[in-house]
Amino acid sequence: MAQSIFSDELNAFISEWKEKPGNLIMILHRVQEEFGYVSREAADEVARQLGIPMATIWGVLTFYHFFKLNKPGKYNIQVCLGTACYLKGGDIIVEELGKELGLEVGGLTDDGKFSLEAVRCVGCCGLAPVMTISGEVFGKVTKDQIHGILDKFA
Repeated sequence: MAQSIFSDELNAFISEWKEKPGNLIMILHRVQEEFGYVSREAADEVARQLGIPMATIWGVLTFYHFFKLNKPGKYNIQVCLGTACYLKGGDIIVEELGKELGLEVGGLTDDGKFSLEAVRCVGCCGLAPVMTISGEVFGKVTKDQIHGILDKFA
C-alpha cells in the first residue's frame, strides 16, 4: 500500500467518510482545511483512497468556487465583486491591489506573502466595497486606503 501524504487525522477522516453519501465534497473540504488548498498531489491521494477517477474529483474541484487549486499566500486577499460591491467600485479595488502588489487575480506574490482573489459576496453588502485579508473584513474601502491596509500585514 502506498504511503499517504495526509496526516493520520485526515486519513482517519477519509476512512470515516469513505462510504457515506456526499463524501467527496466533505473530504475535499477537509483536505483544503488542512493545506489551505487542494493540490494535484492531494487530489490524486483522495482519488486513490476513495477508488474513484481523478476526473470525478477534478469536476467537483472546478465546479465549486470554494475550492482553491493554488496555494494561497500567507495573507489571502479576497475582494468582493458581488453586485453591491461591484457597483460601489470593487473592480477598482481589485485593480489597485493588482498594481500595488504586482498581482493578477489568482496570483501569489514572489515572497508568498499575498494572494489575490475576486469572490462573489462575502455577506457585508452594507459595507460595500468590501475586501478581506485572511478573514479580517475591511468595508467601504477606497483606492486610497489600499496601501495603508496592506502595510498592516507587511
